[in-house]
Amino acid sequence: DVQLQASGGGLVQAGGSLRLSCLATGFSFDDYGIGWFRQAPGKEREGVSCIFTDGSTTYANSVKGRFTIASDSAKNTVYLQMNSLKPEDTAVYYCAAGGPLSTNWYFEDEYAYWGQGTLVTVSS
Repeated sequence: DVQLQASGGGLVQAGGSLRLSCLATGFSFDDYGIGWFRQAPGKEREGVSCIFTDGSTTYANSVKGRFTIASDSAKNTVYLQMNSLKPEDTAVYYCAAGGPLSTNWYFEDEYAYWGQGTLVTVSS
């Protein structure tokens, strides 16, 4: 069975850092791209970042230069390193697996599997 488990959320002050983890089981990173999404209170879920099956990455403009996505195949884990956090980054963060992904990466419907969310709260 394909399963995704997100973790690493918490409370951090503005300017701080957090690293989210997405443990993936039941598939290879060669088969599916992994995306990170977030949903802030009262807002729609939005794509944050994606790592494609070829290892290339992409980011939403709102996080570019502050967030870094990376995968560790040996640990079956995708990470989202979040630096210089802002209060507007406060949201429940989700990881998802899907494919094939390209310029469609930020569409939720492209992802077949979702992990549970992990809450990130950035205080001002």
